[in-house]
Amino acid sequence: MASTHVDYTAMEWASAVAFYGPAAVHDGKDVVQLKVLSDRRADGGGIAWLVKFSPPPGKLIKIVATALSDEHIFSLQGGRSTKSGQRAQGSGGYGLNPKGQPHSAMISSETEALVIYAGEPDEIKSMEIVNIAPAG
Repeated sequence: MASTHVDYTAMEWASAVAFYGPAAVHDGKDVVQLKVLSDRRADGGGIAWLVKFSPPPGKLIKIVATALSDEHIFSLQGGRSTKSGQRAQGSGGYGLNPKGQPHSAMISSETEALVIYAGEPDEIKSMEIVNIAPAG
């Protein structure tokens, strides 16, 4: 198989509805977008993408999922947060959700990450836009 090379800076962000479901759009705006860098699932491989989360002001994106294959997440900008919108993990962080692992994320600020799946991407159990909870 030949090597794959892409210029992700020249790629347009695309809607993530196909992977994250209809909640990837809120009030007519894409709040989750992707740049699919490679997709080798048809050949028994995995899929890699850049993902951008853009929660509306005063809200956060809450995702509950199960890993259908090993999922590697490299936070490039922004990061996960708490229910009150406080930073829980910032850019430069790395996470691994092994196959079968239920997991969740709350994102309260614009966030970009490189996500690499060894096979199929996560099964999204739920995704919703919720108000940031008061601290305390």
